[in-house]
Amino acid sequence: MNLLSRIKEYINVVRERDPAASSTLEILLCYPGLKAIFLHRIANWLWRHHLRLLARLISEFSRCLTGIEIHPGAKIGRRFFIDHGMGIVIGETTEIGDDVTIYQGVTLGGTSWTKGKRHPTVEDQVVIGAHAVLLGPITIGRESKIGSGSVVIHDVPSHSTVVGIPGKVVHRREPSDPEARKQDYLAHGTLPDPFGDALRDLDKRISEIEKRLAGGD
Repeated sequence: MNLLSRIKEYINVVRERDPAASSTLEILLCYPGLKAIFLHRIANWLWRHHLRLLARLISEFSRCLTGIEIHPGAKIGRRFFIDHGMGIVIGETTEIGDDVTIYQGVTLGGTSWTKGKRHPTVEDQVVIGAHAVLLGPITIGRESKIGSGSVVIHDVPSHSTVVGIPGKVVHRREPSDPEARKQDYLAHGTLPDPFGDALRDLDKRISEIEKRLAGGD
């Protein structure tokens, strides 16, 4: 795929996933995610061809320009969408599949100083909410959703919803038809709240105990 085709593809992705996008010119000029991704494509090519200092310099320039830090060694698939983007960090051995969406403040980081695979693998069609932290050589299964602010340190099965610190799977669904998947794809703002549910259940039980004690008096 040539550069022009990639740009058109990314513009279509933005139009599909961001209702605030009003024009092609706005997307080209005002979306830091587009700049970060295409500068990363250049840096990654240089990295793979052993021009690593130049690759790192382009990566640093991209970080200063966009607020998004992507190591040139990271492998990123097609139609990767960064919404807002400020504060995102993507480590060297990260692998990201196709049609992945991440929001501001996300970290795909490592937990080791040793060489080798030490950053997450994110499979196709994953959505990662704002300020989520994914650490270590874990795998996030396809079509999963990571809730905002979650800290994920273990593998996540496909079609899962993860929330919390540490992140836990609170919902899994069977693969559905393509139209249902499309409707559910970005619904990360209505994730289950197991901690809130637990607190509400505890409050209900305390109220029942207080009523019993009051009745016994």
